[in-house]
This record gives sequence, structure tokens and C-alpha cells, in this order.
Amino acid sequence: MNARGKTLMALAFSALIPAGAAAAAGKDTIIYCSEASPESFNPQLASSGPTFVASSQTLYNRLINFDPEKNTPIPSLATGWTISPDGKTYTFTLRQGVKFNSNKYFKPTRDFNADDVIFSVMRQKDASNPYHKVSGGSYEYFHDVGLDSLIQDVKKIDDYHVQFVLSEPNAAFLADWGMDFASILSAEYADAMLKKGTPEFVDTWPIGTGPYALQQYKVDSLIRYVANPHYWGGEVPTKHLIFSITPNVETRLAKLQTNECQIIPAPSPVQFAVIKNNKDLTLHGVEALNVGYLAFNTAKKPFDDVRVRQALNYATDKKAIVNAVFMGSGTVAKSMLPPHSLGYASDLPDYGYDVAKAKALLAQAGVKEGTEVTLWSMPVQRPYNPNSRRVAEMIQSDWAKVGIKAKITTFEWGEYLAGIRKGEHDAALYGWMSDNGDPDNFADTLLGCDSIKTGSNAARWCDKDYDSLVKKARLVSEPAARAALYVQAQAIFYRQAPWIALANGKTFYATRSNVSGYSVSLMGSDFSKAKLN
Repeated sequence: MNARGKTLMALAFSALIPAGAAAAAGKDTIIYCSEASPESFNPQLASSGPTFVASSQTLYNRLINFDPEKNTPIPSLATGWTISPDGKTYTFTLRQGVKFNSNKYFKPTRDFNADDVIFSVMRQKDASNPYHKVSGGSYEYFHDVGLDSLIQDVKKIDDYHVQFVLSEPNAAFLADWGMDFASILSAEYADAMLKKGTPEFVDTWPIGTGPYALQQYKVDSLIRYVANPHYWGGEVPTKHLIFSITPNVETRLAKLQTNECQIIPAPSPVQFAVIKNNKDLTLHGVEALNVGYLAFNTAKKPFDDVRVRQALNYATDKKAIVNAVFMGSGTVAKSMLPPHSLGYASDLPDYGYDVAKAKALLAQAGVKEGTEVTLWSMPVQRPYNPNSRRVAEMIQSDWAKVGIKAKITTFEWGEYLAGIRKGEHDAALYGWMSDNGDPDNFADTLLGCDSIKTGSNAARWCDKDYDSLVKKARLVSEPAARAALYVQAQAIFYRQAPWIALANGKTFYATRSNVSGYSVSLMGSDFSKAKLN
């Protein structure tokens, strides 16, 4: 366990609700069966979905939110914004009267204002900021989307106006401020903890403006929250929210069936029929922007040869994988962009399953029969890959038919992510769920040349023509013109085959039938209106 995890282990508000069995007490408590313990309660420091649900989507807010149907930016802590004619200056008008929560270490003396926005940005951007190295944060998302170099300056105009000056126009910039890492922290709290000599409390004893405040955390067991009585978004109908940390997918369903949990994320497709046939349960499906893929490490042999990458695309029976693993919860992917994304090339060709073509290409590349590679399989379940081990086994079987011996290996999730960022894999199953609805969040973050350095380009692939197109697309604000550039980029992606694009999955969750108000969207989970009827 890393230092952050050890610090989090100590987090417990002993004077609050007793840490007994996680049983709901009447209708004022909802229990959510979470997939994993959070990495941190500061989403700036994290990269995993379960962490974001437990922190940014429960405790904090961001400058913008997203329309759940259109996936377009809408006001949140910012009530509006203006963009200069050259596209390089964004001025946000901030919401007034927003209260921060408090804890036993600190009670705010003022409302949310521009100082909090500037602190939340500069902690991540400025290496000399006194909080930059607190909790050992690497601020992966902030760097992955390029904000460290894009933001030239952030200025406080007055208490309720903040101005960002960019190095160049960026069509994705506004959407970035709805992402989890862009959650707004309290500058006043940070100053107080720095003076007390306990700056890490900002990350382990969080204070935000969200619908809930943290009460208690027992690592690998439970998290307790209490409703924010001053929530600017309106009254929170359920006073107590409990996360029962339940990594096993079968155990999560069992707890839902016995009413030990009222909401579970990511049920397995094999469980759908059980849920649908139980009158006390409801299965929910949400269209999502995601892609599951196998990334070839193009910096390693034999995957530095495009013919090998093309061959293994032909050698992989994607339709069989999707039918067997997704069971109706996903469709075959062919692009780095999901189908509902701006610029998705619907007429892009795909590699059909063709063993003969695969063998011919491998022979041309001089790859010998029996060549061994490692195939990394994710240890977690995701909408874009609900059973990574099964997917890996099917790929292993397919590749064996063309003479490639794939050894399946896996690691703990944190180690898996770190290994991919360092380029330790030969080929790895991976995926991405959109954080902001913008195609740049896929096209550049996952495959741009600069993203090799940040580690989010798992293929470690750099094609100058591709990179030029996606960088140009960021500078263009007109949607049709942007879309045309992404179509060209996808043609290069198809020819160069840095991935096997496997599947686009729906996001599923299940609830007790008496739960209403809880929703899942591009922004993740929204508990602010959840209640038991």
C-alpha cells in the first residue's frame, strides 16, 4: 500500500455514526456497494473510477457539469463563461453563496470564491506551490490533457470572476473543467492546514462543496457520508450515504438481493437475467463514450512492425469475443473514437477475422512460428471490458492459430497502471471512458505523441501525420471542421494499427426497485437526488 493509502487507513470520525454493521436505518440511508477502496479523497491525485465516485462525484463540484443527454457543458460552480475572439482567454463567472462543508479540524469562514479556483489549478500546475508535492501527487490527468503547458496564466479578476489565459486555442478546454481532476478544493482550508503543519489533511479529511461530507472511512470496508445541509444544488433527500466496499461482483449482487446494498455498479452481463427476473431489483443501462482495446507496445519487437500489428488484428475474432463476453452489453469497436463521438468515421473499414491474411503478414514480417509475447490482462471489470481474463484467453487462443504464443499475466490494478505508463508490457488489455465528451480525450490523450511521455499512450505509438491532425483539431472550434480532421486521423489509425480496437460497452448498474433519483451519466454517479421510496 502506498503512503496515501496508509494515511487514509487512519481516517475515522469517532464521534459520529458508530462503525457497526452497514445496515440501512430506515429511509434516511442508502448503501452503495463500491468496487474498491479509493486511492485518495482528493480526485486531483487519482485515476480510478471507484476513487472518483467516492470523492469528486460525492464530495466536490467542478466549474462546469455536462448535460446528461447532449453531453455538452452546462453551468455548475461557474454560472457562465466568455471566450475571447482568438480562443485563448476564458473568463468564468462564479456562483455566489456556495458553502463549503466542515470537519472537526476546520470550519470555513467564507463562501466559495475565485481563490479556491486558483488554488485548485495552481496546486497541480506550479511545482513551487507549497501543496504541489503534498501526498506525493503526480496529477496525471492534469498533465495527460496538457493543461500544465496550455494554461499560461490564471487570474483573479474579483471574488467571482476568474480568467484563464492559454498558450493557444483549445476546443476541449471548456470540457476539461468538468472532469473529476478539476474538482474545486478550499483554499482557506489549505492555508489553515499548512499553518498547522498537517497539509495532507486536505487530501485525507476532505472539505468540498458537494452534496455530501465525509464522516468515516475504514479502508477496504466502508465509507460513511452525511448530507450537506447547505448544498447549493438543493436539499439532499437522503441524510446518510454508505459505501460498502465490495470488490467481488458476485458478492455485490448477493448484497443487492438481500437489501444489504441498494445500488451496485457494473453487474456482470451473466447477472443481467437474474436481476431482470427479480421484481425487487432494476437493471439500468446507459449509453457511454468508451472503448476497450488491446494496445501493442510499438516500442518493442515484434510490435514495432506494422505488418505484425495488422496480422494480429486479422487473427483476433472480435465478434466472437464481444458475443461471448459482453452478451448484448457492447458492440464491436473499430476506431479509437466511440460511435457517438464527434468525428466518428462510421464508414471506417475494420479488420475482419482472417487467419490466412494474418499468417501471410507474419511471414512477410519474418516472425517465426512459436514467437512468445506477454499479454497483460486487467484485474478489474469495466463497461468496456466486463471480463478481461476471458477476453485474454480468447485472444490467446486466436493468436495460437497463427503461431504466436501469448502468456497471460496480470497485476494489482495500481501496479498494472504503473507498468503500462512505464511501457513494461508487450501487449495489454486496456480501455478508456470519456471524462468530458470531447474526441480529443480519446484521440490525443490515448495516442498523441506527447502522451507517450505522460504514460497514457499505452501503445507508445507516435505517427507525425496522425499527431498533426489531432493537434490541429484542438485548435478548431467549428464542429464540422474538427470532425473532418478526426476522420483523417482515424484512417491513419486503421492503417498503422497501434491497437486492436475491441469493443464499445454500455454502462450498467442495478438498484433495489424502491430507489429513485440516482443517476449515472458522462460525469459518473450522482447521489444528490437519490432516495428510497
